[in-house]
Amino acid sequence: MFMFGAGFVLTQFGLRWMQPWLGVAISIPTSTLLFWCLVPIFVDPSVSDVRAVVLFACVGLLFPGAAALLNFESNRLMGPNIAGALSSMTPVLAVLLAVVVLGERVRSAQLLGLVAFVVGISLMYRVHVNLSGRSLWLMALPAGSAAIRGLVQPIVKIGFVWWPNPIAAVVVGYTVSSAVLIASALVRSGGTIPNIDHRGALWFAVVGLCNGLAVLAMYTALKYGPVVLVSPIIAGYPLVTLLLSRAFLAKQDVGPQLIAGVTAAVGGVVLLLVT
Repeated sequence: MFMFGAGFVLTQFGLRWMQPWLGVAISIPTSTLLFWCLVPIFVDPSVSDVRAVVLFACVGLLFPGAAALLNFESNRLMGPNIAGALSSMTPVLAVLLAVVVLGERVRSAQLLGLVAFVVGISLMYRVHVNLSGRSLWLMALPAGSAAIRGLVQPIVKIGFVWWPNPIAAVVVGYTVSSAVLIASALVRSGGTIPNIDHRGALWFAVVGLCNGLAVLAMYTALKYGPVVLVSPIIAGYPLVTLLLSRAFLAKQDVGPQLIAGVTAAVGGVVLLLVT
């Protein structure tokens, strides 16, 4: 939760020097290199399962690559607070799929927590954006990222039935995403290596490490715990984003409605934790 929240704020620094499509082609491969360094220690190919590898590779076509690109673009257009708040709608879809596909159960108190979370997100969004054609289009960016991550979590949980190794899951998924993103960046730049500002590259590398470690922690949690608990807890990261953006990004206003929204969202997560 903390690493996801920090990643949204750090992205703002990278966007000062680099476009989102190029930044994501740096951040995801950075995490991939880190994960490959862990493979000799934590991954035993002799116990691998082809079904899990194929599933993790399919996940990599969308996550983390496409989700990160949507996050970076919405962060550029809307700022970290709103982009982070809207993209944290993930648990709504994740919990629904966990109930339908995995047969997990949701108690009434957990449903109340989800409602509080959604209300909090709505309050945070209304602080900065008036509902118009453009705002609805902007809303689709982080919402799309949330939908991808909500879909991925139950799928990864299924993969762990065949091969319960979070390192293997992130290595396969991130490798596929890196290949897709690098190829897309080369195509977009006309087949030549695009101009890379070292300052933006450094920031996006740090963002990649933050998000990569967050995904690894999420996968590890999904290995041991149910989606209906893990997903809402992770979705409490708008509070981290709010606090860090207030500390490091002076342009981010924090008014009563935004505070109320974050409080409701985090309160919903706490309710999920204690039930």
